[in-house]
Amino acid sequence: MRETGIYETITTLGESVRAFVPHGLPPSKPELAPESWSAGVRAAELALARLSSVSGLVPSVGWLMYSAIRKEALLTSQIEGTQATLADLFDDEAGLVVQNTDDVEEVSNYLRAFEYVRKELKREGGLPISVRLLCDAHRLLMNGARGANKQPGELRRSQNWIGGTRPGNAVFVPPPPGQVAPLLADLERYIHDATPSLPALVRVALVHVQFETIHPFLDGNGRIGRLLIAVLLEHWGLLPDPVMYLSGYLKQHQAAYYQRLAAVRTSGDWEAWVGFFLEAVEVAATDAERGIVAVATLVASDRRRLLIAPRAGAVSLRLFELLPLMPRFTIEQARVKLDTTFPTATAAVKLLQSLGIVIEMTGRKKNRSFSYQSYIDMLTR
Repeated sequence: MRETGIYETITTLGESVRAFVPHGLPPSKPELAPESWSAGVRAAELALARLSSVSGLVPSVGWLMYSAIRKEALLTSQIEGTQATLADLFDDEAGLVVQNTDDVEEVSNYLRAFEYVRKELKREGGLPISVRLLCDAHRLLMNGARGANKQPGELRRSQNWIGGTRPGNAVFVPPPPGQVAPLLADLERYIHDATPSLPALVRVALVHVQFETIHPFLDGNGRIGRLLIAVLLEHWGLLPDPVMYLSGYLKQHQAAYYQRLAAVRTSGDWEAWVGFFLEAVEVAATDAERGIVAVATLVASDRRRLLIAPRAGAVSLRLFELLPLMPRFTIEQARVKLDTTFPTATAAVKLLQSLGIVIEMTGRKKNRSFSYQSYIDMLTR
């Protein structure tokens, strides 16, 4: 059995407990054998390559990113118990009333954190993948009432634990707070190793476990850890754009996900985790590929119906092209996006409604809102 860390006995909340301090990456004594990951890496890389190539089926990769990033934000939040739906998120972005506002806020916070990290990594002079960048992302993630007392943007200064009602009966006790900063610094060095010994996908898998094991924040560690996966997949060139939602697979197999993470710490079983992660990437990439084909088919069919409509014009076509980026909207929002008059926007919306492309949701004559419902239904399935 491989040893992946040591236990340090500490006293917290009046109890003596054993906190786990992981060894640095990559695994050693023994090292990961190529036969444990080579086939999985090939299959996952092939699925990612197919996903990248099929993205050209739609006119704008921005459409795909809009929906994929929101699905990832929603699913990664649902793993932590958030109850918001994709329709809730679209309603919120359209300025419509939503019921579970706190849950929607958490999903929106993830979106802001992810976009911030992506922009920093692309910006000239922006922050690299680092402790500081992750702290900034955490500050955005925990913004709001629920995260106010969770030290947003700060590494924890107290002991935390996973499972159980107190440290003494916890399922897992992460490293003591004094170990967090040096462990993250070591992880940061591993991420930026100029001569890595393992394939990028395997390294992403290792980084995720190490981050979750360090558990550097009082809350939000799971979401930041999965955000780091998405960031590394793009940053290391495994995907040109974030059009995959890996958290869908992790949520579907949530028990196995947690068991594989735990087995690394308890028995040094890195191989089982890496195999699980590579399968997750392969399945998620294949699902995203199918989703892109379905979206491309739907949009192409609806566009054809619009183009042959007698009253179709430039404004209605421009509105249609906006729908994948605002699947729920009001006429005023359409007017602003189209930079036109209210009557012109109203006519364009009515044309799409008459063709069955969008539906009116309120049943009112004023303050109406509309939905590209077939598109939303497809994303939700």
